[in-house]
Amino acid sequence: MADGHPVQRGRPRVHDADRAGRARQDMTARLGDDSSLGDACWEQVEVLAGGSAFLAREMVREASWLPALWTREPDALFEEILSGVHAAAAASGADAASLMPVLREARRRAAILIARADVFGFWDVAQVTGALSRLADACVQAGVAVLIADLVRRGKLPERPDPVTAETCGLIVLGMGKLGAGELNYSSDIDLVLFLDPERWPADTVGEVKAAMIRLSQSLVKVLSERTGDGYVFRTDLRLRPDAGATPPVITVPAAEHYYETLGQNWERMALIKARPIAGDLEAGAAFLDLVRPFVWRRSLDFYAVEDIKSIKRQIHSHYGHGTLAVAGHDVKLGRGGIREIEFFVQTQQLIGGGRVKELRQRTTLGGLDALTDLGWVTPETRDALAASYVHLRAVEHRIQMMNDEQTHRVPEDEEGRACLAALMGYADRESFESDLLAHLTRVSRHYAGLFDDAPELSSEEGSLVFTGTDEDPETLETLRKKGFRAPETVSRTIRGWHHGRIPATRTARAREILTHLVPVLIETMGRTADPDQAMVRFDRFLSGLPGGVQVFALLRSNPALLELLVEVLGMAPRLGEYLARNHAVLEAVLDPGFFSGPRDLAAMQDHLAGAVETAEGFEGALDAIRRVVKEERFRLGVLVLRGVLHAGEAGHAFADLAEAAVRVTLRAVEDEMARRHGRVPGGAFAVVALGKCGGREMTATSDLDLIFIYDQEAGEESDGGSPLSREQYYARLGQRLVSALTVPTAEGELYEVDMRLRPSGRAGPLATQLSAFARYHEESSWTWEKLALTRARVIAAPDAFAARVNAAIREALCAPRDAASTCADVREMREKLAAERPPSGVFDIKLSAGGQVDVEFIWQALQLVHAPDRPDLLTTESADALSRLEESRLLQGHGAALKAAHGLYATLAQFLGVAVEGTLAAEEAPAQLAVAMSRVVGVADLDTLGARLDEARTEVRAAYRALLGGDATE
Repeated sequence: MADGHPVQRGRPRVHDADRAGRARQDMTARLGDDSSLGDACWEQVEVLAGGSAFLAREMVREASWLPALWTREPDALFEEILSGVHAAAAASGADAASLMPVLREARRRAAILIARADVFGFWDVAQVTGALSRLADACVQAGVAVLIADLVRRGKLPERPDPVTAETCGLIVLGMGKLGAGELNYSSDIDLVLFLDPERWPADTVGEVKAAMIRLSQSLVKVLSERTGDGYVFRTDLRLRPDAGATPPVITVPAAEHYYETLGQNWERMALIKARPIAGDLEAGAAFLDLVRPFVWRRSLDFYAVEDIKSIKRQIHSHYGHGTLAVAGHDVKLGRGGIREIEFFVQTQQLIGGGRVKELRQRTTLGGLDALTDLGWVTPETRDALAASYVHLRAVEHRIQMMNDEQTHRVPEDEEGRACLAALMGYADRESFESDLLAHLTRVSRHYAGLFDDAPELSSEEGSLVFTGTDEDPETLETLRKKGFRAPETVSRTIRGWHHGRIPATRTARAREILTHLVPVLIETMGRTADPDQAMVRFDRFLSGLPGGVQVFALLRSNPALLELLVEVLGMAPRLGEYLARNHAVLEAVLDPGFFSGPRDLAAMQDHLAGAVETAEGFEGALDAIRRVVKEERFRLGVLVLRGVLHAGEAGHAFADLAEAAVRVTLRAVEDEMARRHGRVPGGAFAVVALGKCGGREMTATSDLDLIFIYDQEAGEESDGGSPLSREQYYARLGQRLVSALTVPTAEGELYEVDMRLRPSGRAGPLATQLSAFARYHEESSWTWEKLALTRARVIAAPDAFAARVNAAIREALCAPRDAASTCADVREMREKLAAERPPSGVFDIKLSAGGQVDVEFIWQALQLVHAPDRPDLLTTESADALSRLEESRLLQGHGAALKAAHGLYATLAQFLGVAVEGTLAAEEAPAQLAVAMSRVVGVADLDTLGARLDEARTEVRAAYRALLGGDATE
């Protein structure tokens, strides 16, 4: 096609003369004489056989019938084939077994007849596609009629006053797609959708009838699709029914109506444009199409619906001038400039205008083009160009499929195959064929790209992103591969599942419309991660956990940076991703301008929490408000850790300050609630003492709270409220209610886990202890392990004066003289017992592994206990500070640098893993992006290097342990 004018085509030529000659010999042998066919007929036989191995084989098989092909008019002979199908179905006692060979013979003969009429120009493209569609109609009608009659004969359907026939049984068989439009291609699958009209049956029998019709549908597919010695008729696809992945092959009309009203998508509206009752109860079928007409042809469309319809077109790569169109291997249906682009050009405009303009409600592509032109939506020049290209591309498509009777639309990759196509198309040579085809593809692509050209693209510069329909789109799969997805089919199925409304987040049309715009950006963002497939899995899990989608989708669509952060978090931090799925509201916190700034200090955090409580209603409202703020802040701190904004020490302080502020504000709310009924204890004071990670200000995102409660023994004997309690009862109940307020799940979830086992006498002791009893216990009764825990004790909530007294009591207990040898022996015994009871769970178990975090802590805690009586200045609850003080006092015997380095490494990993994963990470299970991020945070190249660095740190810690405490941390 030069300058828009087609290259002159002549008569089809013989391509493979050897195959043609063999086919002629075989046919002659079967005929016994070749005089029944003249030279002109044999010339056509040789062209068809030389261009198609399939036709060569079938013509030999049907040699006895071939004389009729050349002595009868094709229209009359085709009608005879159809009459034979209907007669076989109407024969007395006909069943599936007797019908199957008749249908296969009809299909063989029709394939030969239609190929001849197409290749030699007896029929135009509309006649060819119409004949193929009529053959499919007849075969489906015959199959349904025979199977219904067989069900009636065998008593498998309930009795009715009137005779049950295919025409009255309520089974609706819709032809969809090209079959519905009468535009079937040469080796096409047929798309059927089956519904049951329950009004045709008594209400109490509908379930029985539906079950029978489901079995019938399976038999119908077998009749049409099963390959036997006679071949097959049509590959049959039932997946265009509503939500095919979750519904049976036959759906009742009310169920279908409900689906289309609530979950129907615009691509399904597009599919129904072509729908046509072709078999079964045609009257019920027509009524069904009337029923769903308001869904297909919506009279009014809001902005988002129009945008979603446009997106069906824009999902296809249509950047004219971008990339290179090539003929070899090109898909003339699905590829750029192909048949689908012409169909979508028509159908997207039909969907937008068809609700108001009935003239647009055309089933056929060329009919739709004419209607658009008559309305002035498309210029006559555009119509003529697209119509000519449509006809040409359909002719090419048919010949591609004739070659081997395959449902393919790809131009052969090899020159030989393309030369064969050129011969069947009547071109003088391969180059002329390719030039003409390329010109048609280019022209279609240009017109298609101009449709809705004011709208932003939803495709990728690298190809299509189409997630409509039921089949995988080849170009979409290729685009996903280029983006780095290893399993593009899984990704495509996942996204189509979203669009089917199978999860709560996508149940509404509005959510699905926004999602359509979001998906291309999502794919692009995931493609930049270390493991796009894993990112998709985690995003799907996140999406599946949302109760609704509109708010989140709108938020992500309007904030691309938020989407990027979400994908980043999901990819590198499975635990934080799971948290987000349960607490999606925290995403809005990212929009706060201060989100990426440093953490709030303790006072600011306490004020922030107190402000939230002030606006809450009642005690339960206060607890919910505290949880909301803590969740948002914990998420924010987690993101800062993942991005390396907070180093380990800062993160430990920030998480501890958050917990301390939450305890203080919660305690105040609990005290006020207690006071309403029981008053307060005159002169009393209550202290919350934190131990463990909170006491040492080394909390991570997953740390729980080790707490003990102490009250002032100098207070009054009982509270002064309307329902007074003794001092002991009051503070015990206050402690219980505080623990409950911190741990019990509310509408906003949990806050912290609380461990009270470190209180005096453990589980056997009272929940709250008098200060004098606390001091006496540690002076007289506490074990070394309890003293060890006390090294990290600090008051986090109490009146200032009482806090000073409690801290002094703690200090006094730690400074009591003790025997160094027995203390170290106790510590070693504790470590050995811990190693036996809780062995390490893998290379990244930095806490319990020999030479790990526990051993570093045991070293500095034991040395504090030994030396504090003489050096109280060594006392501090923080590991890094304690190691520095011990090193400055020359008590680490040269191991200070190694211990501090190991502690820093462990703390960094603890913070990162606390945010990223639940439990202990197994090296072989680490997601790629998590592995990259973890290595980056530590400052090494990869996980192997990190593992080596951990081994080195553990070795040095074990050496320090032996030198400073005696024995070995591995014992």
